[in-house]
This record gives sequence, structure tokens and C-alpha cells, in this order.
Amino acid sequence: MHDRYNVLGIRIAAVDYDSTVETIIDAARARQSLSVSALAVHGVMTGALDPVHCFRLNHLDLLVPDGQPVRWALGWLHRVHLADRVYGPLLMLSLCERAAAEGIPIFLFGGSAALLAALGDRLMRRIPGLAIAGVQASRFRRLTMEEQRDLVETIRASGAGLMFIGLGCPRQEVCAFELQPHLSLPLVAVGAAFNFHAGLLPQAPPALQKAGLEWLYRLVQEPQRLWRRYLLLNPLYLVLVLLQRIGLGRFDPDRALPPIESLRYG
Repeated sequence: MHDRYNVLGIRIAAVDYDSTVETIIDAARARQSLSVSALAVHGVMTGALDPVHCFRLNHLDLLVPDGQPVRWALGWLHRVHLADRVYGPLLMLSLCERAAAEGIPIFLFGGSAALLAALGDRLMRRIPGLAIAGVQASRFRRLTMEEQRDLVETIRASGAGLMFIGLGCPRQEVCAFELQPHLSLPLVAVGAAFNFHAGLLPQAPPALQKAGLEWLYRLVQEPQRLWRRYLLLNPLYLVLVLLQRIGLGRFDPDRALPPIESLRYG
């Protein structure tokens, strides 16, 4: 597996698109369980501020640096200078292209039925040969044990070899953590990629993405929903990374606490 580095107690993998795609497709071919999440600042902070969620994140198999500030932190803290981040929406498209080329059906989980219909239609028009084995809309609440068992059986029965989870952070990472022991296929949490690829949200211009200002573009698009996430967590992230860099902040991944209850988000 890839080298991982401590960013605020979260073990981020030093990977690029090619190595990430190969790792996931290899697991899909072998019908092996693999849990993956593309983490931006918000995703890292959910674990940095919650020792139980920190445990969940660090027990996923692969956490890739989705946000530019997360990629930069690898350089600031560990002198690991990646050429680019691994952006969840682009990772999803790359995986769908490989899945289509190799005959690996995919499963889409999360969002509304209308979103999934639009997403599936646009993906199949964009990527000829892509097979969507199944979709399951979110219930937008915690699942019962019976509902989770039904979800697992639905995914197994679909014949999918690769599953994308678009529940939003941190629910999608909780979902990947809890479903992984029950499924023999890669689970890839990709955040807002569902909304972007369904045509429901515009993506930030490339120049803003490269400058690490995608958050500002999204804040303008959805101020009421996102203002706390970006205006409070982003400055705190920078302060905590600075404290880790100068040695005044200790963020030990091994101090995380295992969950004592199942959240079963779906």
C-alpha cells in the first residue's frame, strides 16, 4: 500500500491519480474490499476534531489528498511535494473510464432518486460502455440494522465491481467504514462529485481550483449551507497545521477512539 503521512492525526496517502486508479481497479478485478475517500480540508477536520471519527478515517484503506491545502500540508509537514491533488470528481471519472474499458459494473449510492437518474444518464452518455449495475438513493437518516442488511444484499446481488458513495462528509466515510467488512469490492467516497457530474452544481474554474480557492467558489454558490464549514474550519485548519509544523500541536493517530455504536448512515 502507499506511504501515508500524519496531517492533524489523519493518515493521508502520498499518491497521484494513476496510482490511485490502479490500486482501486486492481481491487475491483480481484473482488477485494477496499475503502477509499478523497479528503479536502473539511474531511480532515472532521477527524482532527473528533477522535472517534479519526479512528474511522484511519481505518479506511486509502485517504487521498482531494484539497489543495491537504496536498500542500504534506509538503509543509513532511516534505512530500506532490505534483497535483487527487480531486474526487476527476478520480470518479477516471475510474468510470477504466471500469467501462475493463467491463467492471459500478454501483451508485447516495443523493436523491432524481440526482441518481441524472447522474447515471450523464455518465453513460459521457463514457460509452459504462455499465451501471445498480443505484440506491439515500434515506437521509440513520439506517436500521435491517435496512443496512438489505443495502448490502442489494449491492451484492447487483453484480457491481466498484461502488461510489456520495453522501457528503462525514456521512460517506462512516458509510464506507461500516460497509467495508460486508462487501468484496472497492468503496470510493467522492463527496460532491455526484452533484457535479449530474449537472446540479457547477464546478469551480480550473484557475481557482489550482489556487486552492475552490472553497470560495462553492461558498458563493451555497452560502447558507457552507459558510460554517469554510469560514470557521478553514482558518482553524491553517492554525492547527502551523502548530503541528512548529511542534506545539501533537496529533497522534493512535490516540483515536474506536466507535462504540454503529451509525449506519444512508
